[in-house]
Amino acid sequence: MALDVISSGFGRTGTKSLKAALERLGFGRCHHMHEIVEHPEQVIHWQRLAAGQTVDWDTVFAGYRSQVDWPGAHVWRELAAAYPAAKVVHTVRPEANWWASFDKTIGKLMARYQTLPLPPHIRDILAAWNELAGKGTFGGKLDDREIGLAAFRRRTDEVRAALPAHRLLVFDVAEGWQPLCAFLGVAVPAEPFPHHNLRADFWEVLGGEPA
Repeated sequence: MALDVISSGFGRTGTKSLKAALERLGFGRCHHMHEIVEHPEQVIHWQRLAAGQTVDWDTVFAGYRSQVDWPGAHVWRELAAAYPAAKVVHTVRPEANWWASFDKTIGKLMARYQTLPLPPHIRDILAAWNELAGKGTFGGKLDDREIGLAAFRRRTDEVRAALPAHRLLVFDVAEGWQPLCAFLGVAVPAEPFPHHNLRADFWEVLGGEPA
């Protein structure tokens, strides 16, 4: 099974909502960090990538028709090349809002994950994420607003430069179904666009937000 939809957007840009939307539109299962949390056997793929090894993308995404969120978003170029027929949805949101969310969720988690009482596989995937995106995208400085915002802007610029317009949708989930459905060539559902993964949702999966 090949990926039909790839997402290059950072976490905290509505990726959980996009996952639910893609699955509603028939592009599921959709890979997301939450899938790794629920399926510990997937961690080894990302550990290998973090160690500089190669992986087989068909194996990594076996059973999935779409991908959103980190860690998959870190390898968007490789996935776009591996699945040339796939369309790419690049999720964005107002940058100040993104940073405020990232800082209080992913940034805070990565500063503390080694001392939190997390299951071993979650600690392992966070360590792999840190090698890939934490260092590769943010230079290891996840608490620096200007570095974070520069990385956020750079990713959008890189995606726009790398992909032809017919293959790319730069998408804010606040826009709802219409642009996404038009891009993917499917009908608009007669229901509200899904809205998931608020700050409380993020920490609930991890046993609650640390003080």
